[in-house]
Parts: sequence; structure tokens; C-alpha cells
Amino acid sequence: MDIEAVRQAVAIDPERQDSLQHSWLALMDVSLWGRVKSSRLGAMSRLRRRVLDVGEKLVSLCAVRDWIPHPREQLKNALGSSLALKDALAQLHRAADDIDGGEDGEHFSTQLAALEQELAAWLPELENRWAMLLDTQYEEPEDDDAS
Repeated sequence: MDIEAVRQAVAIDPERQDSLQHSWLALMDVSLWGRVKSSRLGAMSRLRRRVLDVGEKLVSLCAVRDWIPHPREQLKNALGSSLALKDALAQLHRAADDIDGGEDGEHFSTQLAALEQELAAWLPELENRWAMLLDTQYEEPEDDDAS
């Protein structure tokens, strides 16, 4: 397995990280300070916890993985972070279903959609690259000495 290829593949571009951070901060801002309402008791607290969870998963996705000694484990960790992020987004969507009013309800939906679109624009390609690198470990090397 090409250690340098893995290192480059799991490193998220700092500009991408900044963009994701700003998108998430806008979502957190509207969920915390915006006028978003729900008629269900406790729904807004749940929603805010889900937004925070998505932020934690984004940090995990963008984390440096140099502390993991084996390249294969770095790839598995990156893929696991991506899956955890997708799960957190799904849970956030379920929590967002309880939003039924407020001046900023539509703004929250717009911010959530923007974050999801940003992730959808590059995350599947990145996951495919990670999966392909994992697969290369199992390819048989050609035997040059065979007659």
C-alpha cells in the first residue's frame, strides 16, 4: 500500500475544511439564535444537539490521521468518519421534521441543504478513492520470474 498516497487521500484540504466549518457555523447559528420554532416539546433542544453532533462528525472527518500507525487503518478510520457524518445528518433531518414555524424556519432548511450539497459535491468521490486504496492492498502482485 502506498503510504504517501494514503496520507494525501485522508488529508482534507484546509480550504475545504474552512468552507465546511463556515457552513456548519451558519447552520448552528440559525438553530441556536434564529427564530426557529416547533410545537413539539423538547424538539428544539434535540435539533440543536443534532446540529452539534454533525459538527463533531465534520471535525472527525477533517482530523489528521497521522497518529494512526497503519495506512489501512487510516483509510478505515476516514471511511468510518464519513459514515458517522452521514448518520448524524440523517438524524438531524429527522429532528428537523419537527420544525413547524418561526421566522427563520426556512433559513434553517436552506442552511442545512447548503451543507448537504457541499458534502455531496465531493464526499462520494473521496470515499471512492479511499475504498480503491483499500482494495489495492488485496491485489496480487505480478510475478516477474514466472516462466
